[in-house]
Amino acid sequence: MSNRQILQVFEQYQKSRTAFVQTVAELASRPQNIETLQNAGVMSLLRPLLLDIVPTIQQTSALALGRLANYNDDLAEAVVKGDILPQLVYSLAEQNRFYKKAAAFVLRAVAKHSPQLAQSVVDCGALDALVICLEEFDPGVKEAAAWALGYVARHNAELAQAVVDAGAVPLLVLCIQEPELALKRISASALSDICKHSPELAQTVVDAGAIAHLAQMILNPDAKLKRQVFSALSQIAKHSVDLAEMVVEAEIFPAVLTCLKDPDEYVRKNVATLIREIVKHTPELAQLVVNAGGVAAVVDYVGDCKGNVRLPGVMMLGYVAAHSENLAMAVIVSKGVVQLAVTFAEEPEDHIQAAAAWALGQIGRHTPEHAKAVAASNILPKLLASYLRADASEDLQTKAKKALKNILQKCVHLPALEPLLHDAPPNILKHVVGQFSKVLPHDSKARRLFVTSGGLKKIQEIKAEPGSALHEYINTINNCYPEEIVRYYSPGYSDQLLQRVEEFQPVQ
Repeated sequence: MSNRQILQVFEQYQKSRTAFVQTVAELASRPQNIETLQNAGVMSLLRPLLLDIVPTIQQTSALALGRLANYNDDLAEAVVKGDILPQLVYSLAEQNRFYKKAAAFVLRAVAKHSPQLAQSVVDCGALDALVICLEEFDPGVKEAAAWALGYVARHNAELAQAVVDAGAVPLLVLCIQEPELALKRISASALSDICKHSPELAQTVVDAGAIAHLAQMILNPDAKLKRQVFSALSQIAKHSVDLAEMVVEAEIFPAVLTCLKDPDEYVRKNVATLIREIVKHTPELAQLVVNAGGVAAVVDYVGDCKGNVRLPGVMMLGYVAAHSENLAMAVIVSKGVVQLAVTFAEEPEDHIQAAAAWALGQIGRHTPEHAKAVAASNILPKLLASYLRADASEDLQTKAKKALKNILQKCVHLPALEPLLHDAPPNILKHVVGQFSKVLPHDSKARRLFVTSGGLKKIQEIKAEPGSALHEYINTINNCYPEEIVRYYSPGYSDQLLQRVEEFQPVQ
């Protein structure tokens, strides 16, 4: 065989390998082909091609493996068991930028599925190689490495700590300052994934100077970047008062409030989450947000959205109101009660109703004035209905019951309480009757209305255990009226009158 023929054979072999990996990579991009490729044993065929002498074959085989591993954890497990990861890590340090991107993609695809698979990525020494990639000149390589590091860090505190220990944080903070939008987004996302687990991890990110750079990007026109920026800031702020104060000190208010009207739903939700995480810590932080116009902005936000996007706004109003009478009054003045009542009535999901019920309870529990503002929205019968609903979640029943008790114990606005006299079970009824027993002895107009509305009649129908609190409350109410009036409205009194009519002998 001549040299020419030998070269032709090699050329043909190279073309076949190239065609094979390109076809597999293409097929692996469509979910319907994955099972067939898996059954054909494609993993074991791709593995040797990672070390091929032709760079494009190496890169394309890595891309194909990444797409397969990305599909499900079984295939990712197969990549780990096939001893492919050490090969990729070795090549990360040696190969060109195209291969590095493909190798980082495989590591990310494996790490994303579970803490165990992410640990396999850590165990094969990938973190050090990925951190070195963050210092590459090519932004695409940095992006691929940041993405893989974020996918490792997101699972738990131990894995996030491993990413920190590898020295990733200062380099990720440098990456968010790069001009490329995609790199900024992925780096902010990775920082968010590191921060979320513990105050210590969040502090590491803060110490690297992340807050100032993130805060500079809150008004960036790119929605995907803003999503990640607000996510990272909220993951920092949630852990402690000190961390929340550091976020606030970056002067994000009032600019951040304009983003509650952002066209992007996820930006709006992440902003509301950030505000919630700040106000929950102390009355001072809540007051700062109130002073910046935060409550009115969040009330508008709750009114403008539906479903889970509403949830952080609802919770924010509840946290503000929980701190003090004045802060709860700020929520009332900004029409927060009306919006929370609308949310409670509109939302079909139990967990959102439960959050709205909790928030209303936090507003109404302070003083009679606060309770009246809540009761006037006609929410008490709805809270009662949710508490009594057989198919309501346990959380909704608990929150509705607690909110009812919180509001009832302060509410002296009797017209709002009357409907509950007819429907409330004994454990709620005692609070309702208790409030009537506080007001009626001192208010003659209320006593008259209580008779004409049928309230006094209802009270006589309640069967209370002698000596119980409910029994005491009923006695207090009855003592507000002449004995013959109480008797008149007692069950069976009309029968007694009829009996007397029958027995009465007219004077002949």
